[in-house]
Amino acid sequence: MWKWKTEVEQPKGVVIIVHGAAEHHGRYKWLAEMWKLSGYHVVMGDLPGQGTTTRRRGHIQSFDEYILEVNEWVKEATQFGLPLFLLGHSMGGLILVRALQEKSLNAQAVLLSSPCLGVLYRPNKVIDLASKGLNFVAPSFKVESHLSIDLATRNKAVQEIDENDSLYVTKVSIRWYRELVKAVEEAHKQIDKFQDIPLFIMQGGEDKIVDKAAVKDWFNKVNILEKSYKEWKGFYHEIFSEPEREAVFERARQFFDAHCK
Repeated sequence: MWKWKTEVEQPKGVVIIVHGAAEHHGRYKWLAEMWKLSGYHVVMGDLPGQGTTTRRRGHIQSFDEYILEVNEWVKEATQFGLPLFLLGHSMGGLILVRALQEKSLNAQAVLLSSPCLGVLYRPNKVIDLASKGLNFVAPSFKVESHLSIDLATRNKAVQEIDENDSLYVTKVSIRWYRELVKAVEEAHKQIDKFQDIPLFIMQGGEDKIVDKAAVKDWFNKVNILEKSYKEWKGFYHEIFSEPEREAVFERARQFFDAHCK
């Protein structure tokens, strides 16, 4: 876990960032710096089996491992004594959805960036059925993730950096895949349990990884007092990596600023 403090004399709050599948905290240096310059502390870590974590790379026993890890980040962030804000990208967004369905988190607002509430790539029925069996007899068996860098962003500079990133997870276990599928299903089944907290979803209009139709469906059904949805036309999955990322950040900043207490 890492904590970066803003140099602003009177900090506004703390932003807890939850990264997506296969990646790590190091890919969020620009975003963390932007939050710091805007008056927010930042708390972030690498999820189990990803980034600098050495245990079971690309593998988890249960999706709850992610939720428990993020809960620890939230506990750490409360020590600043400032308003807390949650930001989850892709699978990180799914983790926050499930966390906010399982228990109440002491946060002012939550922002989901292209949340993984449905995926475009699914193995055929035969392979999917086989994965269910392997989940019991060989849960740690790994396969290619199919999360290629060119599908994530149009930003060539980011693509070049990512191509040489040794911390990228390229293979995931059968158990990881089955747990992800189950978590997506639970996110939709337990939609009524989602904490009543201001929600802002920002979705890439040309997302090639997450199914934006599933994201819209979940958003339309969640019953909370305050929610908003913004689709960025022509943007790929990683909206905070796109060439127009400064405009994306500005909308995110406005949302969190509006909920500072």
